[in-house]
Parts: sequence; structure tokens; C-alpha cells
Amino acid sequence: MKPPAFWRNPAARLLPALLSPVEALVIRAARKRQEKAGWSAPVPVLCCGNASVGGTGKTPVVMELAQRLIRRGKKPHILARGYGGRVPDGTRVDPMRHGAGDVGDEPLLLASICPVWVGGDRVRGAERAIEAGADCLLMDDGFQNPGLRKTASLLVIDGGAGVGNGHVLPAGPLREPLADALARSTAILLTGADRTGLLPRLQACGKPVFQVFFKQSVEVAAVMGKPCIAFAGLGRPDKFFDTLRAAGVNLVGMRTFADHHPYTAHDLARLETEARRHGAVLVTTPKDHVRLPLEFQAQVISVGVDLIWGDEADPEWILDQFLEGEWHGSVAS
Repeated sequence: MKPPAFWRNPAARLLPALLSPVEALVIRAARKRQEKAGWSAPVPVLCCGNASVGGTGKTPVVMELAQRLIRRGKKPHILARGYGGRVPDGTRVDPMRHGAGDVGDEPLLLASICPVWVGGDRVRGAERAIEAGADCLLMDDGFQNPGLRKTASLLVIDGGAGVGNGHVLPAGPLREPLADALARSTAILLTGADRTGLLPRLQACGKPVFQVFFKQSVEVAAVMGKPCIAFAGLGRPDKFFDTLRAAGVNLVGMRTFADHHPYTAHDLARLETEARRHGAVLVTTPKDHVRLPLEFQAQVISVGVDLIWGDEADPEWILDQFLEGEWHGSVAS
């Protein structure tokens, strides 16, 4: 399902007002949930999460932080929800045995970097990761999950979408009030250009604020000079198309699908027919590529993104603070 248009419109009044009684109940439940005491792991835990539904770019951030930790000689393991997966909580992702339908698409990508454990029960995943040798944990999402105490929480916000109309579900895209999320965060990461004017508000909250931008990775060279049809099932697929255009890719067609969309034979046949008609190559994101049937993956070029930090020292400072315990105990959940 696509998010309703009024979620993106700060001037919208009628529908948010009509939905305000339900919004109030969601806010009350979210705050009540945060009163629960979480389990404290014997290793540092860094959560990269968001306050809104839809893509903010947190998974590429988790991947990069994991790679940086490995270069430091650390043994990070990642905890992920595994959207749409059907394996038991606390299952370690095995790319040779699991598909996206088993563990979700993002965990499969993350597992190319370091061990990943999936499931809604983050404590079970954390316990098994530590038993397997993890000396630090990264959470891909879970910002609103109080079960596992965080050493630090990095609140990731999409610069293009901001916080939409500023309302909480179902009146808007937020999972909780922004003020609540900011209060519980340790630092804030704005991904992409600030197109909604949110940055000054974030900077005024008294927490460290960082910016990161995305560019297409080297795989984009495989599609340069060719007509391309791009498709994506993401929270914000337009971000993928924009970065392809910025890299100079000749897009003759763009097809969007819902986030985590399970591609059907009908979907693939339509994409294949359109590509043949235009003499084009098919290009998609790594997250979408792992959801394609193996026999179809060979027909599609996967192009990921590289992160460009506002200051290259920022990610190392984040990891320094996290590992040295400067933030330990500063986050209540």
C-alpha cells in the first residue's frame, strides 16, 4: 500500500483532525510501551532506527557502520526484524539456505557483511549473537522496541520526506511524536538534502546532528550509456530513481512497487516485455534484487549506494563514543 497523500502535506487539516482520536490512542500506547524495562546486554548496543514509516536509508547506514567496526577489529553482529520472514525469533541468517521469504530482504543484504539474527524478540537475538562471539551489536530498526536496552540510539530521518505532516499514525507517518523520539535518541542522522526545512528544528534539540548523502555505487558503470528501465519496491522508490539520474543513467522507464513487494511472475513478465520493447536493461536496488527468483536475477543489474558523510570524521566519532561508553546509560530504552 502507498502512504496517503495527506501524510506528506503539513497543510492538511481535515483528515488529521478526523483521525486525531485514534492518533491519541496510538501515542498513549507508544508511551506506555516505553515504560517497560529492557534487558541490558553485556556488550554495547547501537540502534539505527526511525520515527516514521517508510524508508529513511537506515540499512545502508547499518551496513557501513558494521564495515567500519570490522576494520577496527571488532566482531559486530546485527539484529533485524526480518519483515515478512517466517523463521523463529533468534534465527541466524544463512544466505545459502534462506531466501527473502524466510528472513526478509534487508537481513539477506546485511548478512553479506557480518552475522545477522532476525526476529521481533531482540533479546533472544542478542543472547544468541553474544553466545556466537559478538562483542558489539547493531540494531537495524527497533527504535520503538524497549525489550533490549540501547547503549546509543541513532535516529535516522529522511531529508526528502522529513516528518511529513508531523502527525502520528494513522493521521500521519510518524510511529510516535517527534519530540518523544528526539528525547530518546542519542544522536540524529539526516539522510539526503533537507528538503522540508527540518534541520534547524533538529539542531535545536540539543543532540548531535549529522548528515549523510547517497550516490550510486560503482555497479552503476554497468548501465551507463544504455537505455534503462528501473524498478523498485521501497519506502521511497523515487530516491533510487533520483540517484540514478544524478549518476547520468538514461532512464526510459520507471516502475514502482510497494515496500518489500514480493515479485510475481506477472510482474516479471511485464518488466521483461517492457525492457524488450525499449531495447533496455533492467536495473533495481540490491534490496529488490534479493527478492527476485534466482533465474530472473541474472536478467537484472543491481545498483547499490555509497554513503557520503557531511564530514568524513562523523562516523568514526559516532563509533568512538559508542565503543568507549561515552553514551552508555544515556538512552532509557
